[in-house]
Amino acid sequence: MHYETVFILTPVLSDQQMKEAVEKFEKVLTDNGASIVNEEIWGLRKLAYPIQKKSTGFYSLVEFDGDPTIVKKLETAFRRDERVLRFLVFRPNMLRSVAATVLKQQLQ
Repeated sequence: MHYETVFILTPVLSDQQMKEAVEKFEKVLTDNGASIVNEEIWGLRKLAYPIQKKSTGFYSLVEFDGDPTIVKKLETAFRRDERVLRFLVFRPNMLRSVAATVLKQQLQ
């Protein structure tokens, strides 16, 4: 199954520490049989509201394919790491994107 995860890391990290944290979570995925489809590091961005008295954070997106059991292990790794301010793991709705593409083609 295809999943996406977006997570926000604390802004006090250096670029090297931030990349190491992203690699750690990717390693959790690959060690449990998932394959990384796409990785995007969005960088330091302003938060919509303060989290743990911080107004900015390092945003990252990782798309992966794997078993549903991997999600639980990844979420556990996020919760145990104090560098993570927030995270979200979800399955994108493929039918909605396919329907939007078909509708767009029909309108042209």
